[in-house]
Amino acid sequence: MHTFYYSGHTRHDPQQLHQPETLPQNRFFSEVAQRGGLIHHALQTSDLGPITEPGNFSIEPIGEIHEYGLLNLLQNAYERMSNEEPAQVALPNAFPRNKTISHKPRSIWGQLGYYAFDTASPILEATWDVAYWTAQVAISAAALINVRSSGVVYALCRPPGHHAGPNFYGGFCYLNNAAIAANWLVKQGQRVAILDLDYHHGNGTQAVFYGRSDILFCSIHADPFYEYPYFWGFADETGSGSGEGYNFNYPLPRSADEATYRHTLDEALKRIHQYVPDTLLISLGVNIVEGDPVGHFQLPQNALNRIGKAIAALHLPTIVVQEGGYLLPSLGECVVAFLTGLIE
Repeated sequence: MHTFYYSGHTRHDPQQLHQPETLPQNRFFSEVAQRGGLIHHALQTSDLGPITEPGNFSIEPIGEIHEYGLLNLLQNAYERMSNEEPAQVALPNAFPRNKTISHKPRSIWGQLGYYAFDTASPILEATWDVAYWTAQVAISAAALINVRSSGVVYALCRPPGHHAGPNFYGGFCYLNNAAIAANWLVKQGQRVAILDLDYHHGNGTQAVFYGRSDILFCSIHADPFYEYPYFWGFADETGSGSGEGYNFNYPLPRSADEATYRHTLDEALKRIHQYVPDTLLISLGVNIVEGDPVGHFQLPQNALNRIGKAIAALHLPTIVVQEGGYLLPSLGECVVAFLTGLIE
């Protein structure tokens, strides 16, 4: 199994914003730079295959997914905010209450609230550069699987991406790594299915492909009636226009156990099998295991290995794009357990 990894991801670290004593209370500390290093170390220790830096496929594949205004903000928000006041971070302080907005703000404060949908994604000095190269990690994985047409390629993406949409960001996500990679494969003539396994719904990925029939999107996640991101991820969201019938959400109770999860996974895998994709892309969130600080499912850690084996039974060329997973003491082990099951 080949892994792509951008070692410079540590330059974006929201943990630098706060004192250690505030760590348990602040949402910023869930998505920290340490996550990437822990997974990288576990992969090296397990000797699952080569780990290399990504290639540079330019901003073009990113611009095919995200609107110019969002990309411009991500690139310039920190500098613009610094010009207004001495600050370490660009964060919104107001959000539009009405869903239809007749005028786009010109102030940096207004534009942050216009594009962000929460306050969990601070834009730091290196955020854009790190997000850009993390997207290149995913594209590099797509390019390799496109050449090989078999096996498993792992994109160790950090920060994650599945909450970022065409014109919005949030949930620790800035650019949608999975969507960018999937779209790149479609442009190469491939038929792609996305399976999102993160505890939270991939609202950004859904938004990107909701009106499209060239990509199947299936997401297994906690019920948005009770869990983040709250406003997306319901079972009756099945696509629109030509995308009708290509979007499938499987919301589960917050305390779902392995048996419940595996039953739902089997349903999603049947959908994917019927779609007959050339390539499967998995948005992997290992925050589905019990004890994760942002998840409430009751799956034991070794369930990840069994889930990986179940997916492997599809016998599809597979890209795994890392999303969530915040139980730091066992984060690397969780990722390795899933990948081992997948490649066995």
